[in-house]
Amino acid sequence: MKLPVGSVDPSMSDPTPDVSAAMSLPGAVPAPEGSADEGVPWHYGDPHAEQRRLHEGRARVDLSHRGVIRISGPDRLTWLHSLTTQAMDRLAPGESTVCLILSPHGHVEHEMHVIDDGEAAWLIVEGGAVGDLFAYLESMRFMLRVEIEDVTADWAVVGEPEQEVDPELPTWLVPMDFAGLGATDAGQDRGGDATKYLDHRPEAFAMREVLVPRAQLLERLGAEPAGTWAWESLRTAAAVPRVGHETDHRTLPHEVGWIGPAVHLSKGCYRGQEAVARVHNLGHPPRRLALLHLDGGAELLPAHGDPVFAGEREIGWVASAARHYEWGPIATAVVKRNTATDIDLVVRTTDGDIAASQEVVIAP
Repeated sequence: MKLPVGSVDPSMSDPTPDVSAAMSLPGAVPAPEGSADEGVPWHYGDPHAEQRRLHEGRARVDLSHRGVIRISGPDRLTWLHSLTTQAMDRLAPGESTVCLILSPHGHVEHEMHVIDDGEAAWLIVEGGAVGDLFAYLESMRFMLRVEIEDVTADWAVVGEPEQEVDPELPTWLVPMDFAGLGATDAGQDRGGDATKYLDHRPEAFAMREVLVPRAQLLERLGAEPAGTWAWESLRTAAAVPRVGHETDHRTLPHEVGWIGPAVHLSKGCYRGQEAVARVHNLGHPPRRLALLHLDGGAELLPAHGDPVFAGEREIGWVASAARHYEWGPIATAVVKRNTATDIDLVVRTTDGDIAASQEVVIAP
């Protein structure tokens, strides 16, 4: 039964980074315990209607469980440039980007949504990763003129269906590659540019993440917010990678579509660059991201990590699964690169098998 979504009362008690004040809104259902979105509303009683409103630009999403790090100081961008996969030294005030921190072997460790406001760089990260990332950044300061602050307790993230910068607040725009608006200029290497990886984008995810003072979160969400179910369903339909979902300890940026939006191919040295260049110039990544259209008759949704089979051969695992308001049950999956693109697949769950067809995202 659909639950009513009431108007927002800005006088509600101040939220904490652990449990959002939006959980007090009428109809709010918490995200599943133990999930990456725990602490904020999963939906408000009608997740399909919320998806539609979000898709049509009429809803906002509480993402206040995300971590926020603020880095100030005159060396901040050149310092981040040296640590990450992105060409950070050319980021102008008001611009945003996404960048990664890799292991020495080129595997993804952190994903950061970065905004520079001319005085400081704001990093939006997964809430569970903020402690480890903060410690790593502190360990890499050396004698540089940078100051690092964990400001999660003071600033909340709100997801919004727009691609314009809010002139008053730090705003991260989903890269144009994922928003269906073009391609990031990420240079090239001997192996070519980023277009060699992407077969096509299944859907557009034209969103932004706005940082607001926590006391203003409820006012910003408005009278008809959407939950993370809606946000994640639209993200999954567009096959936009999210660290910890489309990634594991072996993930290379090439496998999930981060070459281009998050990895600049002709910037200077950073940890893991040799591995990135070797795969790009000399071969192909061992795995690739695909979108699965699941059999709706099964009435099941797979869990993260559920195995994907082609016949009797296990060829991958489920990354994110969702019930889309138009497409029905879908999932992203990381599969072996040489998996045939025209064969039926099966997702094996603890409650039974689910038939699936494959839509290519990253080219074999």
